[in-house]
Amino acid sequence: MTDIPTPPPTTTEIPKDESEIAEDPGAAVVRPGAYLLELIPVPVSDIDRAKRFYSEQCGFHVDVDVSPADGVRVVQLTPPGSYCSISLLKGLPMADMEPGSLRALHLVVKDIEAARQELIGRGVEVGETEDLGGVFYAWFADPDGNTWALQHMPWRK
Repeated sequence: MTDIPTPPPTTTEIPKDESEIAEDPGAAVVRPGAYLLELIPVPVSDIDRAKRFYSEQCGFHVDVDVSPADGVRVVQLTPPGSYCSISLLKGLPMADMEPGSLRALHLVVKDIEAARQELIGRGVEVGETEDLGGVFYAWFADPDGNTWALQHMPWRK
């Protein structure tokens, strides 16, 4: 995973207007008719513990850590090379879910054994690689029990 460019430093300031937003040539273009999935809330009981797990052990980039209102906190992290991020939320009733209730989020990887060993080396408990009909999986969970799969499809470039 070393050939993935390093994202910019964590941003926690919300721009006041559009002129303060830097151009990002790597950002996905939002075309008419498109529905881009870019953020998945992950229910956790302890945001700081989950932030450490996803950033330090899984290698996700911390994009945002803000408290925009009393009792509200939003932490956004992005897996290496992904256009889709996760969010750890507190104080937003519309996104309230039972901690640990999310299942089977997939992280598509080029080399499942290399990705698996990297996570194991960072202290993540990752199961053995399974061949499920030509698609390969290795499963792990965050500290709350939300489950993730490393997925390798050999035909993908």
